[in-house]
Amino acid sequence: MVMKTLESMEQFQAAKQEEKTVFLFSADWCPDCVFIKPFMPEVEEKFSDFTFYFVDRDQFMELCQELNVFGIPSFVAYSKGEERGRFVNKDRKTQEQIEDFLAGLSA
Repeated sequence: MVMKTLESMEQFQAAKQEEKTVFLFSADWCPDCVFIKPFMPEVEEKFSDFTFYFVDRDQFMELCQELNVFGIPSFVAYSKGEERGRFVNKDRKTQEQIEDFLAGLSA
């Protein structure tokens, strides 16, 4: 399973209207973002009912500001245009924390 990469604001607007979409705000230079990379495919597989999008923070700085995403890696989840949850802070995230967040969305 390969995470999609957000290419445009139009794509963001369309994707958040889908059911169960999770946006991962990240950057290649961020050590905590690199830390989660190896286990994210496993997380995606476990939560395959979600569609995951990688959002490059530097490329989408205005979107980050709009959504109050000031720390990375961060996750913001939508379903049918409505924000369903967020795991947004500047702390390093473990696989367990990410899975707990996603499991909470499914509940």
